[in-house]
Amino acid sequence: MAKNEARRGALADAGIAVLAREGSRGLTHRAVDDEAGVPTGTASNYFRSREALIAGLFQRIGERLAPTPDDLARRAAQTPSPALFADYLRDIVRRLLGEREVTLALFELRLEAARRPELAAGLEEWQRAAFEGDVAFNTAAGLPGGRAEIALFHYAIEGLVFDRLTSSIDPGTPTDEVVDALVAGLLPRA
Repeated sequence: MAKNEARRGALADAGIAVLAREGSRGLTHRAVDDEAGVPTGTASNYFRSREALIAGLFQRIGERLAPTPDDLARRAAQTPSPALFADYLRDIVRRLLGEREVTLALFELRLEAARRPELAAGLEEWQRAAFEGDVAFNTAAGLPGGRAEIALFHYAIEGLVFDRLTSSIDPGTPTDEVVDALVAGLLPRA
């Protein structure tokens, strides 16, 4: 029997909400069912194990954090430059901060994978694919910076987002200014 993809997405969204609110210990099939307002057993019907549920959450997180085709098309029409690169990064940070619940859930999953090696492989695969996609996108778009710089931006942006979602060390500095400073400091000089 084919599963309802809309329900699968709604269950994953409920799992993201539970994870963001309760942490990884609160993420159970029953908690997802309760959050989604569906009969007990529904989440386990769509995600047979905790590992399958977590894999489904990774997939849904990627979907919810992805840029829209319109955003990509608008920027693709612009001339590649450090300013355009900074615009892409500001958009990434806005999406991560705008989807607070999703980003907190992602951080929770990363922490759980650090404690549970059986989850680490799936997370690493997901992260590597995303990173390789970012490198390929940057290259195809003719944007400045290569593989090493993209890695540095991942490290910096993840730290910035974590700072802004938790207790910020400098909440008075606008986030866009921080991104612009990172671009100025991390991109190779032309």
